[in-house]
Amino acid sequence: MMKAMSLFCFLWTPLFYLWWSALSPGKDTGLEGIWSLLSGSILGFVLFFLGPLMEPGGFDLSRWISGFVDIVSVPVLLPLLLYGLLCCFGSSGTWVKAASFALLWLIPDLAIHTVNWSVQSQPFLLVLVPLLRTALAVGIPFLGRLLMTRNPGLILAAILGIIGLPLAGTTSYWAFFGQSPLLGYVCFGITVIPLGIALGMSWYRTSTMKSV
Repeated sequence: MMKAMSLFCFLWTPLFYLWWSALSPGKDTGLEGIWSLLSGSILGFVLFFLGPLMEPGGFDLSRWISGFVDIVSVPVLLPLLLYGLLCCFGSSGTWVKAASFALLWLIPDLAIHTVNWSVQSQPFLLVLVPLLRTALAVGIPFLGRLLMTRNPGLILAAILGIIGLPLAGTTSYWAFFGQSPLLGYVCFGITVIPLGIALGMSWYRTSTMKSV
């Protein structure tokens, strides 16, 4: 069972990226994608040897902060912020390309962590964390596109969602670690809602284009 979970952690993000690319034809990240893979690989190796930036404690605030910084949220927010900086310096960006950039960044990082988490025999890390990171990598850019609308309600919802998704994802990890599955499932569901909507819209757009 542990080998299957390790294989899932290793393969989930690259396979999901291929599916995401198929749903988003013509949105190749090009040179940005190469930089994303290289940057994610370098940072992943550096952090692997340095260890966690925030030392986790038991089932308390320090464990939640460690989950936010080292495991769930910051590893996704970092490539998204970097992509935003690239766009500020002239790169033409879309929310789809931002999601692709973050997904590519996460591939080597999760591959490196698979080894460590397998040795630690942490099944919920091997399965839950790749899913949570994927949900944030796609969900946050999807909500970000709503900031470009002129609807105050949508803008407010986008701001709350962008702030809330990393918090909900980290809380899901924290709850499962502390053996509070009900809270974990609720926060997991909240985290994946934008991902589900984004996938549904992309699938519908792709299906419509093929039928024309």
